[in-house]
Amino acid sequence: MERSLETQVSQAVDVWLRWLPRWEPATHRGRVAPCRRCFGSPLLSAAGLGADVPHGVQHGLSTRVKAIVDAAVADYTARNLPMLQAELEQQAARNRARTYRPAEGLEPEFEGLPLDPDPVPGAPFLFTVSGLAAEEEAAIPALPPLTDEAKAALRQEVGLADDYANMIGREVCAILLHHRLRIQAAVSEFVEPQIAAMLEELTRSLDSPFDPHDPGPPAP
Repeated sequence: MERSLETQVSQAVDVWLRWLPRWEPATHRGRVAPCRRCFGSPLLSAAGLGADVPHGVQHGLSTRVKAIVDAAVADYTARNLPMLQAELEQQAARNRARTYRPAEGLEPEFEGLPLDPDPVPGAPFLFTVSGLAAEEEAAIPALPPLTDEAKAALRQEVGLADDYANMIGREVCAILLHHRLRIQAAVSEFVEPQIAAMLEELTRSLDSPFDPHDPGPPAP
């Protein structure tokens, strides 16, 4: 039996809540560019995860919930949009021809994130994961071009798929509103104490920039 949207969203939130106690603040240098999946996401707004919540906390939930929307749109496309479905199947077959697919099979907490860190000026990478993937993709023949008529028909079907995605997205947002209290309670329990501890440690380091036990440099 097909699960309702309410059931799918509830289960996605449940899984995220079970993961949340394992979250820890990142200790490495973060990327400068905002996440295209999470920045300004109406799904996160409905869940009550605002800009004051760390991105690592947001991303796992947004990815899980977005997968629900994507699955609904994929089902709608398969049943109602034959041209778009055929195009997607051809693209999927082309992707399967690549032996190196580093962006696939990742946990929701990492899915959709950049494959490489931001470059450091003056310290170029010997290679990048995304660069290796792009090299292999370039070696695979492109899909055959579409006629103008086919392009117009495909654009129309893409528009219908977008409209359906927006409709499902609004329904999911309405469902997420009913989960806000338990989402926010979990953030208060597992996330906010860690952030407070980091701020306290930062304050101490700013107040006492030097180790009081350090005797300092020897006298000349």
